[in-house]
Amino acid sequence: MGGAHSGGEAGGARAGGTDLGVARFFARLALLAAVGSLVVLVVALGEGGLLVVGAGLAGLILCAVGIWWFVAHRGPLRLLGALLVVLAPAGVVALFVWDGLWLTALVLCLCWGLAVFCARAALRRSRPEEPQRATPAARPRSAVLIMNPKSGGGKVGRFGLVERAEELGARVILLDPSAPADVAALARQAVADGADLLGVAGGDGTQALVAAVAAEHDLPFLVISAGTRNHFAMDLGLDRNDPARCLDALTEGEELRIDLGDVSGRAFVNTVSFGVYADVVQRPEYRDDKAGTALSLMPDLLVGDGVRRLDSLVDGDRLDDQQALLVSNNPYFSPDEVSGAGRRPRLDDGELGVLGIRVEDAAQAADLAVRGSQSTGLTVLSAHRVEVTAADTAELPVAVDGEALRMPTPVVCTLRPGALRVQVPRDRPGVVPPPPALDWRRIRDLALGRTEPPPTR
Repeated sequence: MGGAHSGGEAGGARAGGTDLGVARFFARLALLAAVGSLVVLVVALGEGGLLVVGAGLAGLILCAVGIWWFVAHRGPLRLLGALLVVLAPAGVVALFVWDGLWLTALVLCLCWGLAVFCARAALRRSRPEEPQRATPAARPRSAVLIMNPKSGGGKVGRFGLVERAEELGARVILLDPSAPADVAALARQAVADGADLLGVAGGDGTQALVAAVAAEHDLPFLVISAGTRNHFAMDLGLDRNDPARCLDALTEGEELRIDLGDVSGRAFVNTVSFGVYADVVQRPEYRDDKAGTALSLMPDLLVGDGVRRLDSLVDGDRLDDQQALLVSNNPYFSPDEVSGAGRRPRLDDGELGVLGIRVEDAAQAADLAVRGSQSTGLTVLSAHRVEVTAADTAELPVAVDGEALRMPTPVVCTLRPGALRVQVPRDRPGVVPPPPALDWRRIRDLALGRTEPPPTR
């Protein structure tokens, strides 16, 4: 096994010994730092300690209100929202400096930051993530790779992917940007011609189409990180900065068995989006001006005539009246995927991730900013089946791995566990484990020696 897996396996082996002791040490430090922040606050009560907390909270709320006004409105209210986003944090900092509270605020932030850092270190070491299991992969005799020369701003040409692939014995099908092709049909023809591995250098939407053909024929699938964001490649632990390294899987590879999403008969590798985002990407101008198109449409989609409410059944339980719904191939660690920053710790857990959002005014936006995943405007679930509808419409706009589609209702999302064989290089960066969610009760139990490591998978 290569470097991407040896460290994770060692971490799992240490879970019952050294790492548990280290976890308890960090848990005790976390509790001390948390208590320290409370002591600082109590000591500073007469010198503005409560003002520090109150001003910081007020600044956060005003920023959230400003973002809502900027996104959901036009004209003067949008301008006011932009000013709030800039002036609220600046005003908090100015207040701290003016009243001589900056040292108290700094010490509070340092204490709490240390508490969070140590708490997450303790949780990570007490429950190390077991890496996805990989098996040695045979070198393909007739690999076929489909490459999009425009993807990722021309990464295929910049990194010499065609030449490198052909040096390694693969046959390359280079797409013609001026003549859109049916990549699924190209992949099926390659299989009919004897291909024993299929691969794609392109965006995640193209990856999904060819992955479906590979899964259908139980062939290995090669992901080449030549797209723009490469979310799928990131969650496979591939090198997103140098897509040529992905081609090493042709000669020194190993295989991962992962899940493949299905939305009404179409495969997806990352996400299916309904509601606001799906409505925006339907517009032709979105590809050339993403930010401008979104800002132009958001007011109508959030509070205007274009408001759409989504109803869904999540494993039989109702989740209604959502403005946006995101269904993912395995759960993301946090709701940050709404902004494109999320990660999936695993791609083989056999469950869909479900994220529902309903924010209708500035007060709810502030509640979301302060309470995060505990806010009533955010619903985070996992499921095996999600069925989505909307009132008075027989067809829904849907964004499948970023591709704009329209599908008849109900739109059904499911998962095919272990359906896809992905061939990856043995030597690859690996998956960066996300920080664990804070669980202060478990931190307390760890610090007091009341807990044992969980059984391994």
